[in-house]
Amino acid sequence: MLRRTMSTRISSRFRAGRGAAVALAGTLATGSLLVVGGATTAASAAEIPTWERLAGCESGNNWHINTGNGYYGGLQFSDPTWDAYKGPRMAERADRASKKAQIITGERTLDAQGWGAWPACSEKLGLGPADAKGKPYGGKG
Repeated sequence: MLRRTMSTRISSRFRAGRGAAVALAGTLATGSLLVVGGATTAASAAEIPTWERLAGCESGNNWHINTGNGYYGGLQFSDPTWDAYKGPRMAERADRASKKAQIITGERTLDAQGWGAWPACSEKLGLGPADAKGKPYGGKG
């Protein structure tokens, strides 16, 4: 009898945890508010022209550039950063991805790392919190 009780407890805890994970994934996918550590914050986002300005500085606005320097695409992603923030169906490297895919991955990177992910160009362009309050692609990621 003890096994059945333990099994039932574990199973119900798993289902509850799985439900929370699904709810969190749904919240992230819609760009809604995210609760982290008890505080509610809005995810960072930037307008398309801001991403184009950044790409102009990073790559001369060449979204498919590969110069052999270890950084790829318009926003000059390193492989580890691209792999960490790209979507599951996106190209294996940024220079092989669409501009939209690169901007979506840029949004995820911005949300996690801030403009410091692009230190030289974000400083040169004066990018700050006000530039991270847009909604590219209608707020869809």
